[in-house]
Order: sequence, then C-alpha cells, then structure tokens
Amino acid sequence: MRTYAIGDIHGHIELLRAAHELIARDDAAHGGGGTVVHVGDLLDRGPDSRAVVEHLMRGQAEGRPWIVLRGNHDRFLPRFAVEPGWIDPGLSSGRHWLDHESLGAAETLAAYGVEIRDHVRTHADVLRAVPKVHLRWLSALPLWHLIPQALFVHAGIRPGVDLSQQTEHDLVWIRKGFLDDPSDHGVLVVHGHTPVGKVTHFGNRLAIDTGAAYGGPLSAVVFDDTGLHLLTEGGREPIPVPANAAVM
Repeated sequence: MRTYAIGDIHGHIELLRAAHELIARDDAAHGGGGTVVHVGDLLDRGPDSRAVVEHLMRGQAEGRPWIVLRGNHDRFLPRFAVEPGWIDPGLSSGRHWLDHESLGAAETLAAYGVEIRDHVRTHADVLRAVPKVHLRWLSALPLWHLIPQALFVHAGIRPGVDLSQQTEHDLVWIRKGFLDDPSDHGVLVVHGHTPVGKVTHFGNRLAIDTGAAYGGPLSAVVFDDTGLHLLTEGGREPIPVPANAAVM
C-alpha cells in the first residue's frame, strides 16, 4: 500500500498542481496505485481557493484516488452560507470570519467574485456567487483517514480518546494537549494546522504543514514498504525519525 499526504494548501492552486505532479511521477515510478490524502485547509489566505476546490472536486469525479479532509478553514465559507452570524468557537479572538483579516476570508471570497461589504450583503453575494455544489462538498469532507501506518487528520487528536469519540473541534483545531504530548497514540498521527519550517517527525506525530499560506512550500510525503519519505524535485528524501519514536 502506497499513501501520499499533502499539507495545508490555503488557496495555492499552482503549488497544489505541482505537488500532484510530483506524486504522479513518484507513483508511476513505483508501479502506480497510490492514494493521496490532503490534510485540509484548502481555503483562505491564498490567491485562488475556488480553483483549489474545483481541481480537487474534478479529480475525485474523474476517479482519482484523492481523499480530502476537512480543516478548520474549510468550515468558514460553508457555515457562513447557512448561518451568517456563526463565529467558530475555535477562534480565540471571538471575531467573525469576515472581520478577522488574518483568516483570509477576503481572498477566498474574491476568488468567487465577492467583495466583503457588511455581513448581510456579503451573505447575499455568497449565496449568489458560490456554487451550491462547492458548499455541499466542503460541508461533507471527512475528518480523518486511517491506514495501518498512520492516522491522517487536520490538526491532531485528543490523547487517550478513542478515534470514534474524538470531537470535530479537536480534530480541526487542537494544539495544546496534542503537540506537547509525547505519548504513543497507537499509530503515527500525520497532521497539518500548525506550520513547521520543514516536515518533522516528532516520534508520535508527523507535521506536514510547511507554511504554504505564508510563502512556504507545499510539502508532500509518501508512506510505503520502503518507509517514510519527503518528495522533492530531486526524488525521495528519507524523513529522519527520532530514536525514541514509538511508531514507524
């Protein structure tokens, strides 16, 4: 079984296409049949969230083995469409998506031809401009994907809680209590959400958000029977595993 994973995209369609090309070349060189997992945060901050959604939806419709998980940023747009006053409880600022400049709502809406005005008019514009099929697809994205080697999730998990009992809030928002927990989770947790300077193995988790939202690269990794590797233009690079790693 060969599984690839791509970090947080944040509207960077060209970086996503380049990552898919890297994966396609690697997969073909190793016999094909690989699955690609995207760990969420498709939207916000980057230049073309609409193109990212359309690219991923088209690939799935064509039968590509692409799994797309839900990130915290992927909740804002579809939730605004049905409940315009909603404020995500994960936001420590307590501010609305439209009013929090650093969240990237303006960039996402601009990709759909919508300019932020007051909430009422912006909501009407979103209902007019954003295809309902996009909103339904975003709302239905799964929260996790499990393979024998790893659990893929956007932000992380609540340690000690069975996967079936994990809350959506933790799966898309958690930092404290997960990032600082060294315990064996029973499987390697592969996540984005918290940017790192490079793909990093922490023993019980693998962080793959390398800051595409802030000018960093969009990283792709591969799991197969040869181990765990980072994909680069020059080929596969082994990802260092800490000596005290509990898994993989």
